[in-house]
Amino acid sequence: MGRSDDESTERDPCLVRLVVAISSRALFDLGASHQVFETQGVEAYCRYQIDHEEEVLEPGVAFPMAKKLLALNERLGERGQVELILLSRNSSDTGLRVFNSIRHYGLAITRAAFTGGCSPYSYVSAFGSQLFLSADPNDVRMALDAGCAAATILPSGHLTGDAEAQQLRIAFDGDAVLFSDEAEQIYRRHGLEAFNATESAAAHEPLREGPFKDFLVALHRIQGLFPADDSPLRTALITARGAPSHERIIRTLRAWGIRIDESLFLGGLEKGPFLQAFNADFFFDDQRAHCDSASALVATGHVPHGVANES
Repeated sequence: MGRSDDESTERDPCLVRLVVAISSRALFDLGASHQVFETQGVEAYCRYQIDHEEEVLEPGVAFPMAKKLLALNERLGERGQVELILLSRNSSDTGLRVFNSIRHYGLAITRAAFTGGCSPYSYVSAFGSQLFLSADPNDVRMALDAGCAAATILPSGHLTGDAEAQQLRIAFDGDAVLFSDEAEQIYRRHGLEAFNATESAAAHEPLREGPFKDFLVALHRIQGLFPADDSPLRTALITARGAPSHERIIRTLRAWGIRIDESLFLGGLEKGPFLQAFNADFFFDDQRAHCDSASALVATGHVPHGVANES
């Protein structure tokens, strides 16, 4: 019995592969139906979804990035594959509306897990996903605890990313996202002066990896298939760090062998204008205050990891 193209791709170690799991509420605007669930309960929600299953859902906050991720396959050809997995708390019955909307928009999403009200986080690793995007912060925390990069999609205002541009632009905060929060702990306990002194003394010691390192590695592998001036992906590090704490970041990325296209060391300046200047499609940060500010301008994911998120 012959293997399918999907099976062949998964088993070929020479192919570059990126798998992103995304919840239905991150992909589509399910605000109206979620309001029915919150105010009237499960049965009313089920009736509502079935009654409206032929009505196409509006795109959600993560929809533009999802569309651009899938578009990478056109450039990758036989060298790699980007796959989106739908993870949903819907049942397959109530989730039919989501799949109808996926078909309407022509999104090449074929794999899904409908968990009937239970958290779908355990399927993130089962599908081999390097990233999980969800509107449910509890699901995100459980995925992070299980060792997968994950972020809570925040409601956004007017987004500035260019939906028509072919290039996908993703921006990351540093500490507690790409890197561990070891330096952030010192800053919060002892202040900026101690933070700078410690980071200067440890400039040649690479930081430990954060939850998003593997996702960045997957993006880096895709970038490596293209010339730097003709890549369908562009990445940026946008961090509140400034000199002298910049050096340890630079040396850490060098030690990891990872290319990041733009590095902005803001020394505490507001990140929003710089995200606009970068024309980011998506931004990941661990600090909720930064995320709330950025989400008015750019699609943003809160990474509830590290000391900034300890209760």
